[in-house]
Amino acid sequence: MLWIKAFHLLFVISWFAGLFYLPRIFVNLAQTTEASVHSHLVGMARRLYRFMSILAVPAVLLGLWLYLGYGLGKGQGWMHAKLFCVVLLIGYHHGSGRLLKKFEEGRNTLSPRFYRWFNELPVLLLLAVLVLVIVRPF
Repeated sequence: MLWIKAFHLLFVISWFAGLFYLPRIFVNLAQTTEASVHSHLVGMARRLYRFMSILAVPAVLLGLWLYLGYGLGKGQGWMHAKLFCVVLLIGYHHGSGRLLKKFEEGRNTLSPRFYRWFNELPVLLLLAVLVLVIVRPF
């Protein structure tokens, strides 16, 4: 079980690196007016999104293995709250993909300020997950 936990954490940390960086690329995309810079940033964002999607899959699957296979946290309030946060993170990931699609199509209407705030959401969700797993307040 400890090996599964270790790899779960590795993939979660790697996934979060992408969740933190992709919106920063969006900030730059929303600010640029130069076509070559826009094209370069969209390419970076596309590759990062693809890579972080690959990392998200084992992170979620290993977490499910720990929950379903070993019963970690089953029936406990902190785990239900954590799973809710994970669902929100998956939604955030999917939403980032939709925003990337708008940049690819040249249809972004949101400001750099929006993306700066959007960038803070995974930080808050990570904080919630860490508190729930370590402190177990429920």
